[in-house]
Amino acid sequence: MSGKPEVGVLFVCMGNICRSPTAEGVFRHLLREEGMDGQVLTDSAGTHAYHVGEPPDRRAQATAVSRGIDISDLRARRVAPDDFARFDYVLAMDEDNHALLADLCPPGHEERLSLFLDFAPDLGLREVPDPYYGGNAGFERVFDMVEAASRGLLAHIRAHHLGG
Repeated sequence: MSGKPEVGVLFVCMGNICRSPTAEGVFRHLLREEGMDGQVLTDSAGTHAYHVGEPPDRRAQATAVSRGIDISDLRARRVAPDDFARFDYVLAMDEDNHALLADLCPPGHEERLSLFLDFAPDLGLREVPDPYYGGNAGFERVFDMVEAASRGLLAHIRAHHLGG
């Protein structure tokens, strides 16, 4: 390996303080566990600029810490059109954000955009629900969904990009 990540993954929700930083944190933790640090570039962003520069929601951080994952270093940013050139996978947490991303996507990069839960077909769900206005149980549920999709995504990337 050349030292440059071979694959890029961008996780996207609305404000980039709950679902997408949780997904980024879980996925990068999984990469570390699998000895794949440096092979996959990870990032997260929001379709809206409500929380740019802010850390993840305290409840998302607490849920992650309770599962052995630290996401406190992440900061919210807004998705940009050049993200479609930088990342092989632009993964929306729900249909609304997928539609916003489809409008932003430059021609020729549409195949990079999908729903994150497409990588967890056994869940029987298409969308990661936004836990922002709910209680702690919503963050736990989101974490479980994100973990399942992260494992599916890693298996997909191994099979299609990293030779096994």
